[in-house]
Amino acid sequence: MEIGQSAELRRRIGAAELAGFAALSGGPVPRHVPGPMLAALVSHLLGVELPGPGTNYLKQDLAFPAPAPPDTELTARVEITRLRPESRLVDLWASCRLPDGTVVCEGRALVKAPAEAFCRS
Repeated sequence: MEIGQSAELRRRIGAAELAGFAALSGGPVPRHVPGPMLAALVSHLLGVELPGPGTNYLKQDLAFPAPAPPDTELTARVEITRLRPESRLVDLWASCRLPDGTVVCEGRALVKAPAEAFCRS
């Protein structure tokens, strides 16, 4: 791992997923993609891509400056901003954007990476 390294995914969240979210939360079907679903895209990247399996979330601070319409391709991205190998801590900047570049979610995450993550090239 190195500072500036990033991972990205693209995903559409449609009516079926929003209905499922409503069923689980006990509320009405949301008109826009709710914050927890956007945060889940970031969580997926951290646990699967960067740093990857075995990563533990310690802290996150996300803001949701604009609504994310359903059935629109979202691009989620995480980028390493600081590494502390001695304690296996990794600071990352996270964001989700619409195709036109509008930011719908952004903020910081702090994770503890597995030791193997510091050995990968």
